[in-house]
Amino acid sequence: MKVIILAGGWGTRLGQMAEVIPKPMVYIGNKPILWHIMKIYSHFGFNDFIIALGVRGEIIKEYFYNFEALNNDFTVNLKTNEITYHNKHNETAWKVTLVDTGLNTLKGGRIKRIKKYLDNDVNMLTYGDGVADINIKALLEFHNSHGKTITVSGVRPSSLYGEFDEIDGHVVSFTEKAKSAKSFINGGFMVFSQKLMDHLTEDEDCDFEFGPLEKLARQGEVMVYKHDGNWESMDHERDVHYLNKLWKEQKAFWKLW
Repeated sequence: MKVIILAGGWGTRLGQMAEVIPKPMVYIGNKPILWHIMKIYSHFGFNDFIIALGVRGEIIKEYFYNFEALNNDFTVNLKTNEITYHNKHNETAWKVTLVDTGLNTLKGGRIKRIKKYLDNDVNMLTYGDGVADINIKALLEFHNSHGKTITVSGVRPSSLYGEFDEIDGHVVSFTEKAKSAKSFINGGFMVFSQKLMDHLTEDEDCDFEFGPLEKLARQGEVMVYKHDGNWESMDHERDVHYLNKLWKEQKAFWKLW
């Protein structure tokens, strides 16, 4: 079973950050958010990844090509060019396939273009900018229980503003980025069968949520796994600061490993 991570978008809402590096390579702590997402899946035993690349995909390729050097201390013998690594990282079980799916390709086209790398009927899919304390095994079990084409994870996004509780006009507590009472949104962390591919094309303008997913929903082929836990997406610069704040204060809810 493969885990597909869509990591090819422009990330325009991140402003100047996205002008230098792709959004999945924006760091939380000393690792890119892409690494954090992969660690969530790896915690549940899913270590075979396909990363669908697009905008500045060469930066993601370089990261994994140089993964040993970037994630270990090492000694270089400049006479022999021999490299000795001293502290092995914990990602030795990972297998990462990096696929260029086009600069301006929409999500549906990106998914279709990696079809040739899929061996099993059921695979996983997520975005390269969201983290959650979601139980991936429970998500997969739910998908296998209903036999539909795709399962999306329904999450309730946090409010952009802090909230407070009051009693008789007295403020008693503040909550930063409280969970919204709005309807569910698709938080990524999806599972699908290859029947999905019949609704996609490799065309650059083949979208995913708008069009194919809407059509499948009308056909009763989309199910939702309701995740009532924590979820955040790195959409804006303020999200970068917030996620880094949680990581620094050891309150990173997605750190299940």
